Amino acid sequence: MTDTTDDPGWTGGQNAFGEFAPGMVHYTDRVLFDEVWERPGLSKRDRSLVTIAALTAMGKMDQLRFHLGFARRNGVTDEELREALLQLAFYSGWPNGMGATAVLKNIIEDDE
Repeated sequence: MTDTTDDPGWTGGQNAFGEFAPGMVHYTDRVLFDEVWERPGLSKRDRSLVTIAALTAMGKMDQLRFHLGFARRNGVTDEELREALLQLAFYSGWPNGMGATAVLKNIIEDDE
């Protein structure tokens, strides 16, 4: 496997796992973020909203923390995120919506 530390592409997997899980690093950085997230069919903003919906529905709060912050960098406003999570609470289960909203609240408060 090639060393990804000098590559200008996505390095989230490398930063998280280093040499511990080279396959996870490769598929996270090179395939998921450098290829899938760069496809022209959806904007990064829309991909963020879709990803947040899926993670909320599955109750994956650890991954949601990253993706809510990433969505903000991709142009989704805090108000849009609050509204999306309210909508998701009715379709993905109230506990998932509450958990996701708590994660967003912590992110926003940490930035203040």
